[in-house]
Amino acid sequence: MIDNKRLTVDKKMRTQLKIAQTLERLMYASRWLLAPIYIGLSLALLALAVKFFQELVHFLPLVLEVSESDLILKLLTFIDLVLVASLLVIVMFSGYENFVSQLDLSESTEKLDWLGTHDYGSLKMKVATSIVAISSIHLLKIFMNIDVTPDNKIMWYLLVHLALVISALLMGYLDKIGKHEQ
Repeated sequence: MIDNKRLTVDKKMRTQLKIAQTLERLMYASRWLLAPIYIGLSLALLALAVKFFQELVHFLPLVLEVSESDLILKLLTFIDLVLVASLLVIVMFSGYENFVSQLDLSESTEKLDWLGTHDYGSLKMKVATSIVAISSIHLLKIFMNIDVTPDNKIMWYLLVHLALVISALLMGYLDKIGKHEQ
């Protein structure tokens, strides 16, 4: 009688263990749902490249005619596009390696030095600092055209930029505190 109870309990425990293992495997495999999203980011990178070259083709014939300030504004636009594109690359590769799978590159393939070095915390900081850099460029563009921008808009642009800077600083500080506690 006791052996029958023990067999029944053992059978229930094995069944529960199988269910738990199946659920864990399913949840772990669901990380692959991110892969198409990272492919989508590569398509967004393609869109940025098209936009960059579209802007460049429109700008090059006018380069001798534009003023110095307009030249600087256009160069800031190019830098802005490059920063966003670089941010996409960092998020694509780091996110893929952190959440989906390690990149299996052959020995003959050129590998970026930073691949495999960004954990979620450093990825978050890269995104935050990139956003601050992009915001800085937008703010610089506004200051270059300060005569055509209303004062109240300048104030809002500056406040949003300061909020982004403070957020990035706080995130960095919290990340540093978290690493020291571990």
